[in-house]
Amino acid sequence: MDYIAVMDYEHLDNGMFLTAFAQALASQKLSRGVIIHGDSAYTERLMQTGMLREDAVVRSVKDLNHRLIALLADHGIAAIGLNGYQRSLIRQSGSEVHIDTGQLNRLPSSPHLLISNLVDSASENRPRPLELPLYAAALCSALDISELLVFSLDDTEEIIRRKRPDTLYKNQLDAEFLNSRIPEEFRDISMPFRITTAGSFADYPSKKGTTLILPDT
Repeated sequence: MDYIAVMDYEHLDNGMFLTAFAQALASQKLSRGVIIHGDSAYTERLMQTGMLREDAVVRSVKDLNHRLIALLADHGIAAIGLNGYQRSLIRQSGSEVHIDTGQLNRLPSSPHLLISNLVDSASENRPRPLELPLYAAALCSALDISELLVFSLDDTEEIIRRKRPDTLYKNQLDAEFLNSRIPEEFRDISMPFRITTAGSFADYPSKKGTTLILPDT
């Protein structure tokens, strides 16, 4: 695996971005990634039908996993869709996250992996959502992947490729940069990650047009 790419809450409800993401992934010929996701605003729409939040989140994530696999297939992309709780692939016990790397390594070697954040829980008898930063950190560690890709919230960057520093420390980021570019889930993360766009993602492993965000100095 070459990278972990995160589909955050806001991007999962953005049809234009999802199409651009699929097209970018289709452009990659020599790379293989793990794509992780949670729920989206679809959860709120399910709740409007009378579902409890915890049920709506589980339903939302499962449905999104199926929809994303269908979207990738429409663009000719081979991908395996999984929920983290299946066969206890990913299990949370307190603050610890356990990943069955043996199962992951036995999967076919060519398709991308699309894995939801619904994980097995030691304290509950049902799948539960795992926070995306904690999930990403656990996967990076277990699979020895150093490249964590997070997509900019600024949609204009898909059209206008602004010149940005190659590297920034978190204490160098002002409120405007944080709020307009970094997904809310990743504003307090304490591990390195790379902010990119769908357009730059298409050129992976090139890092042009991306910025590595490092923990505070």
